Amino acid sequence: MDFSRLSETSIDALWELQKAFKAEIGEGAPDEEDKERLKEAIAEGRIVFFGAEENGELIGCCSVTVGFSTFDYAPSGVFDDFYIVPAYRHKGVARRLAETAFNESGVSTLTVGCADCDRAMYVSLGFGVRIGSLLAFGS
Repeated sequence: MDFSRLSETSIDALWELQKAFKAEIGEGAPDEEDKERLKEAIAEGRIVFFGAEENGELIGCCSVTVGFSTFDYAPSGVFDDFYIVPAYRHKGVARRLAETAFNESGVSTLTVGCADCDRAMYVSLGFGVRIGSLLAFGS
């Protein structure tokens, strides 16, 4: 199994995982305009995707959006878009994908916001430092 940073040339395979992820969590399917905005964000480096591939097939992905933190005056990242094809879950893919994202994204800290029901999963992946509550502004 291969774990690596994805480029915009992987957009079609990544897009299939994005649609599967949205369907699984009960959100509406993204459209072609969404796909183009995502492709542009990847090309401009505003978001970085990492993938797990088995026999040339993308079977898992996650993203890191890089910012900067004055906590340690270094790049910090937000972990998101995490999805593993169901047949590959509970086989260590998720942990290796999260580790790859942290190690290859160039950030000194990686945070994730999650629903309470997903907290144990993220802790098992290595997100064990609690730093308060994440709140979002807007709708």
